[in-house]
Amino acid sequence: MALSDADVQKQIKHMMAFIEQEANEKAEEIDAKAEEEFNIEKGRLVQQQRLKIMEYYEKKEKQVELQKKIQSSNMLNQARLKALKVREDHVRNVLDEARRRLGEVIHDTSRYREVLQLLIIQGLYQLTEPHITLRVRQADVPLVESLLESVQQQYKHMTKKDVTLKIDPDNFLPSESCGGVDLLASKGRIKVSNTLETRLELIAQQLVPEIRCALFGRNENRKFND
Repeated sequence: MALSDADVQKQIKHMMAFIEQEANEKAEEIDAKAEEEFNIEKGRLVQQQRLKIMEYYEKKEKQVELQKKIQSSNMLNQARLKALKVREDHVRNVLDEARRRLGEVIHDTSRYREVLQLLIIQGLYQLTEPHITLRVRQADVPLVESLLESVQQQYKHMTKKDVTLKIDPDNFLPSESCGGVDLLASKGRIKVSNTLETRLELIAQQLVPEIRCALFGRNENRKFND
């Protein structure tokens, strides 16, 4: 039975409505899927950037902490160095005072005469040479000349050996020195310094730890006392 034009139009409209509905549903499905994928990608990018920002500020925080530690360490070292300098200055002041008092010995002629004789004898024992040149302060030349014979006799008595002593007429110890004597042998190639300053330095090397302990107390962090 043939369809009328009205029926054909009706079926066409029905088919068009069905197709349109299918298209709308498909479009909604595509939109929903696109929205879901967009949200997933957006979340991934946001999380990725968040991690980068967190890593950046964590790195900055570590750099700040490291800088603070370095600055604190530098300040601590500077304070420690200042404290050490103050301590060393105190020790040096003690040694300077000892040197000043040592220089007063020369004003006591009798005592200084004994000291010079002992220093020369000690130097002779170290050298054990037959010909010795003595270098002294120019002001001490007369005093040392008066000692030469007794020193030579004492040395011979103790060692059974002769020794010839002479004073260097051209070279002298500095006039501002505390005194004492340098002994030279083998044309100056061998030398024993027995000046009072030299003796003080030798003693100071041994006594500095004790001086530090007396001034500042024992340092528990020191393993050695040198």
